[in-house]
Amino acid sequence: MAKKTVNNDVLLTNIIKGIEEVKGNDIDILDLRAIDTAVCDYFIICNGSSNTQVNAIVNSVQKIVSKELKDKPWHIEGTDNAEWVLMDYVSIVVHVFQKEIREYY
Repeated sequence: MAKKTVNNDVLLTNIIKGIEEVKGNDIDILDLRAIDTAVCDYFIICNGSSNTQVNAIVNSVQKIVSKELKDKPWHIEGTDNAEWVLMDYVSIVVHVFQKEIREYY
């Protein structure tokens, strides 16, 4: 069975809602659609103040997107140490950093 296609604008709105619900900071949305070789349409970058908050952001995004759109990320990486977690929703990739790690990169 093919995966249901989710509207990018609706997915983007719900991801941002999930980040804001647990007070994620410094949200940046990078529109990559004009780049022919881009791996996705958008990068969303945000940060939390600790590994606990980073995991809370990830869990909040998953919960809201699942509840509102019945969608889940294709892949999540980095939750073990929660310094930099990547959530891949195929057309939108979410990067959740701890503040110090984001400043470094």
